[in-house]
Amino acid sequence: MSDILIRPATATDLPAITAIYADAVRTGTATFELTPPDLAEMTRRFETLTGGGFPYLAGLLDGRLGGYAYAGPYRPRPAYRFTVENSVYLDSATHRRGLGTALLRELIAQCEARGFRQMIAVIGDSANAGSIGMHRKTGFELIGTHPAVGFKFGRWLDTVMMQRALGEGRETAPEP
Repeated sequence: MSDILIRPATATDLPAITAIYADAVRTGTATFELTPPDLAEMTRRFETLTGGGFPYLAGLLDGRLGGYAYAGPYRPRPAYRFTVENSVYLDSATHRRGLGTALLRELIAQCEARGFRQMIAVIGDSANAGSIGMHRKTGFELIGTHPAVGFKFGRWLDTVMMQRALGEGRETAPEP
């Protein structure tokens, strides 16, 4: 069995995170970006999220950074302030080894601890069975599909929307 460690990401992780994301942009449909952002842009994004109090995690598999996950604002308007959108990206060599699920479980726990009440997954490509399955395994429910909203690699792509309650969800009003 592989040794998995999940910890807060640091600035020293950003070159590996940038490489993982660049591969996802160039070869996959999980993200609808078409040009991989450079290290400076990924650093800016990291600092914006962590500076805003959102969790950003590094996942190590057998001592090597094999993936990362973060939560950020779902939408900018204030009424959405208790809802986050999650992102999980893995090095292709670490797929199907439990790292993505471990990252997402820890991300859920950290978002609950911060008082967030809902988590949204916007999954690129309805054929992305791995991501859809990982989200189902961690308590997400399918809430809808936006058909043919992205165009990448010469074809139209859907986004799959999934949602999971955090903590008390909608059962009580959140703390101000």
